[in-house]
Amino acid sequence: MTADVQTTGPQTTDVQGATAATDAGAPLRLGTRASELARTQSRTVADAITAATGVPVELVLISTEGDRSSVAIAQLGGTGVFVAAIRRALLAGEVDLAVHSYKDLPTAPEPGLILAAVPPREDPRDALVARDGLTLGELPAGSRIGTGAPRRVAQLRALGLGLEIVPIRGNVDTRLGRVAGAADGPGDLDAVVLARAGLSRIGRTDRITETLDPLQVLPAPAQGALAVECRTSDARTRELLGRLENSTARACVVAERATLAALEAGCSAPVAAYAEVAEGEDGPELFLRASVTALDGSDGVRGSATGPLADAAALGRALAAELLDRGAAELMAASR
Repeated sequence: MTADVQTTGPQTTDVQGATAATDAGAPLRLGTRASELARTQSRTVADAITAATGVPVELVLISTEGDRSSVAIAQLGGTGVFVAAIRRALLAGEVDLAVHSYKDLPTAPEPGLILAAVPPREDPRDALVARDGLTLGELPAGSRIGTGAPRRVAQLRALGLGLEIVPIRGNVDTRLGRVAGAADGPGDLDAVVLARAGLSRIGRTDRITETLDPLQVLPAPAQGALAVECRTSDARTRELLGRLENSTARACVVAERATLAALEAGCSAPVAAYAEVAEGEDGPELFLRASVTALDGSDGVRGSATGPLADAAALGRALAAELLDRGAAELMAASR
């Protein structure tokens, strides 16, 4: 299936008319989904590239299977459905780079592509948007909470608050419109749970009624982080993108996603992982937490590990092994 490429204004370009980015002064073509959040994320990276290198960047809008279907993400094969079409355009040379929400990427590497930069990370925590300014603990039993992520479903049920979890899809504003009292939607839910990072990037933090403590709801691996990808063979673009790299953000997400990969869990599994950098006796070190929770919230395993930033991947694999020893595989199997 080929990518559907659209042009919608002066900040975008049609691949047919784009100058080859291998020319030293040519603009870079950045492939992105057309949603407001994806375009905002991509424009932020595009502006950072131009500020750091002086090279202009044009956005190329690409329609993905996940955008065209209303089926639940898990039924489509996981959040990788938002990535495949963009990667095909990148491999075909129709665009020069792509910006992904890092948590949407499959854990297996894509032959011919390289993750050239991880920019500074946004707040990775989840956020509640509830009617009447309520927090999670203030919502009465039976309240209808919307989320499309099995990880959130499992952890919310595990809290034992008697909430009714309603599966939802759609862009950020569509989901916000589902909250009772919203002026821009049906208002058929008492609350929704979204990534705080997405709300922040499109200027919707005023809608947040509570930022959820990771002790209650642990974030998804790599939530809040962006992944900037290009062709492995494109030395010029790799060098330009390398100027956006944030080594601390990279170490955190490498540890989190190593946990996910070692658990052999997909992006839609009820797996959470969150790494922070803290000052240890011998310098900065990673503090990694991870969990696997039964989809019905009836059981779960959590663990933590600490180690040097340089050992991020090994730290994630070691924590995954501990969780597997404690029954994580059975919990994930029961959630499929």
